[in-house]
Amino acid sequence: MVRGKTQMRRIENATSRQVTFSKRRNGLLKKAFELSVLCDAQVALIVFSPRGKLYEFASSRYELC
Repeated sequence: MVRGKTQMRRIENATSRQVTFSKRRNGLLKKAFELSVLCDAQVALIVFSPRGKLYEFASSRYELC
């Protein structure tokens, strides 16, 4: 069974948009973690929600110069 291609456009329903954001955010954070572990890469990810909330991931501590 093959899924159809999702059309890239803004989701008009606010509830559906929030659910999609949460699911995709979690998937993106998981992929960033997997990339850092599997490839021994330093990965940093910053995501701001539509409401301005910050979500972040860093594979190691970075020092500010």
